[in-house]
Amino acid sequence: MFFKHRPLAAVIGGLLLSCAAHAGKLAIVIDDFGYRPAEENKVLQMPAAISVAVLPDAPGARSMATKAHQSGHEVLIHLPMAPLSKQPLEKNTLTPEMSSEEIARILRSAVDNVPYAVGLNNHMGSKMTSSLPGMQKVMQALNQYNFYFLDSMTIGNSQSVPAAQGTRVKVLKRRVFLDDSQDINAIRQQFTRAVKLAQRDGYSIAIGHPHPNTVRVLQQMLPTLPADITLVRPSQLLNEPLHGATTTPAKPRPQKPSFQPPGLCKVQPQPVPATKALDAIWESASQSAVVITLKQLF
Repeated sequence: MFFKHRPLAAVIGGLLLSCAAHAGKLAIVIDDFGYRPAEENKVLQMPAAISVAVLPDAPGARSMATKAHQSGHEVLIHLPMAPLSKQPLEKNTLTPEMSSEEIARILRSAVDNVPYAVGLNNHMGSKMTSSLPGMQKVMQALNQYNFYFLDSMTIGNSQSVPAAQGTRVKVLKRRVFLDDSQDINAIRQQFTRAVKLAQRDGYSIAIGHPHPNTVRVLQQMLPTLPADITLVRPSQLLNEPLHGATTTPAKPRPQKPSFQPPGLCKVQPQPVPATKALDAIWESASQSAVVITLKQLF
């Protein structure tokens, strides 16, 4: 046969390159929906794979969640959680000291206020997410819903993964914040970083906010995504291997009385050894029907 005239290694090498070329998945979530309709409507005009996270007590929570769903976007609840920094807490902010009943009540209210939600991520939350007992209560409450939890990783020692053990809740982790700095060039650099992480690791999740410069960068750069990157919803990554993200808190921006943007953090790159990446690609490719057939031929 034709394949008998080629070394098996060359055939497998081509298959590996083909697999690698189609491995990059990028999920983008825009937080803080419900306060800025002008910018939020621009986000909803972007590809449907862009997801939105809605603050449940925002004045536009219900209307924007409904409009996002009708436009084909995935909707998350952006639930306020207590930060380590000393600042006024928003209404219905989860704290580690709360009882299971109080957390369940707040979550029920959030679900009512944000229709069509399929997941939940934390607004701020460095204090809450670093508390194992606190997050266990959150995961137990979430277990009553068919929701995933997207950890915004506002602190490096988040307990979301161990807290979810024993529940049906699946955990995802943010890899990049697009707009810690609202400088337009810095946002472009973070977008590029998210793309490169997706190319290197197979996928990445980036979180941004409906700031004018963030919207402008997305409008400019989404149409120029590399051919090997596919834009996906977070729910499409639930069966991917969980990547860690080491973060350190940054200084919070000045707060407005009626609205508090999320606590900030910066991701520290975690290089993956080339041998580890190749091993993962080889393991995936070696299970394919094509490779199994080639092995039988040889």
